[in-house]
Amino acid sequence: MAEEAPILAAEHVSLRFGGVRALTDVSFSVRRGEIFSIIGPNGAGKTSMVNCVSGRYRPTEGRVLFEGQDITRLGPNRRASLGIGRTFQNLALFGHMSVLDNIMVGRHHLLKTGLLRGMLYWFGGAQKEELEHRREVEEIIDFLEIQHVRKAPAGTLPYGLRKRVELARAVAVRPRLILLDEPMAGMNLEEKEDMARFIVDLNEEWGMTVLMIEHDMGVVMDISHRVMVLDFGRRIAEGQPEEVLADPHVRRAYLGEADEVTQPAEEVV
Repeated sequence: MAEEAPILAAEHVSLRFGGVRALTDVSFSVRRGEIFSIIGPNGAGKTSMVNCVSGRYRPTEGRVLFEGQDITRLGPNRRASLGIGRTFQNLALFGHMSVLDNIMVGRHHLLKTGLLRGMLYWFGGAQKEELEHRREVEEIIDFLEIQHVRKAPAGTLPYGLRKRVELARAVAVRPRLILLDEPMAGMNLEEKEDMARFIVDLNEEWGMTVLMIEHDMGVVMDISHRVMVLDFGRRIAEGQPEEVLADPHVRRAYLGEADEVTQPAEEVV
């Protein structure tokens, strides 16, 4: 029986900013239904790679395919409408808006009501649609255990809760593939454990494929199905977590034991 086609594939992706090489000939694929992590030292090209997948950057060379479709030249909004959601390393919430409204923003592209139906809102069309969207948002709020802050301005929340709200907004897109950029960054141990549990549940219970950048090796080892390692914009290893972290090339990259050579400039993100 033929192996199922990957949900995401990057083929020979290179990315340059002027004379700076952020990525060089990177190829990998993500299988449907897995948690796939990208790791590497600072400046390795991790965020640049995710930005190429999300549409924030367009590769200088190579292409990106989602469910077999070439999406290399599509913008972020179009990719979101196809089923790709993402969070950011630096929070991108609307601080003055409530948690509920921030999550509703994530569903904006799913709204089908046109101008005429909007004018006739109270006659049932748009009103019914909004109620359906709110029901789904409330389900996400319950799932991520943020009911107690649903009406609070997002900017007033502790950092760990704001990260959870951003995850909720990405989930609200109804993605089949969700891109998580440093979901554990800045969290204490308890917050990391909660976030890891939510990610696993999104994968196992909600059927979302996860592409994650993460520095916490404990989390990577615990929840990832496969791992890819980048170093100076190049892929140096890929496989199951235990195999990858035992690779001597990976250990040298993380421990700084590589031979002295002229290295490319740091990643531009």
